[in-house]
Amino acid sequence: MAGAEPRDRREFLVKGGLVLAVLAVAAVLILRGFDVKAMIFNIMEFIRLLGPLAFFTAMALLPAVGFPLMAFALTAGPAFGAQLGLGGVLLGSAAAITVNVVLTYWLARRAFRPLLAWVLGRLGYRIPVVPASEHFELTLLVRITPGPPFFVQSYLLGLAEIPFRIYLVPSLLFPMINLSGVVIFGDALMHGKAKVAVLGISLVIAAILGVHLLRRHLRLRRQRPKAYGDGNA
Repeated sequence: MAGAEPRDRREFLVKGGLVLAVLAVAAVLILRGFDVKAMIFNIMEFIRLLGPLAFFTAMALLPAVGFPLMAFALTAGPAFGAQLGLGGVLLGSAAAITVNVVLTYWLARRAFRPLLAWVLGRLGYRIPVVPASEHFELTLLVRITPGPPFFVQSYLLGLAEIPFRIYLVPSLLFPMINLSGVVIFGDALMHGKAKVAVLGISLVIAAILGVHLLRRHLRLRRQRPKAYGDGNA
């Protein structure tokens, strides 16, 4: 626990510094009369020119090296909603996330295991070692606990040698619920659909509340054996 506090503080400072830097750059651009709307329009046009195949391929591969999935989720609907429909965008996002979680698992278990173990160790993450009976619970805890980015979670679970059949479902379920809400929100926001935007936000909020309840349930379940043992000491 003592080792975790400096790491958490370091992560907080780094993330806070990045947010402040982005805000500072945005403030300077606005003060200089920079056309933010035109910039966003140009970015979206560039993404559309790349096409959905290149976009969803990038969505599958780039998060494996730390690029945020949320950036893809926010732009997927506005960029390709008219071309693919919202259902097509959600299907493409699901396919990209599936490829990503399979790829990161394979990299951690096979291709770059020593390198990834060293990198994560340098970042302050400890590879969990757990008995087979706790593999599923560990996977759930890693996926629903705030802190490590999504790609770090995947590498940690792969390095911990969680069986693929146990790793896959939680690794797809939790991000897809969140990202589906963000995709719906981004598409609705671009097209001025207030009710649909509320639906997207509601889905994200429901996912957050569900994760909170699940985390609380798992924490209480882990405490029960300890309480039982204390009562029979």
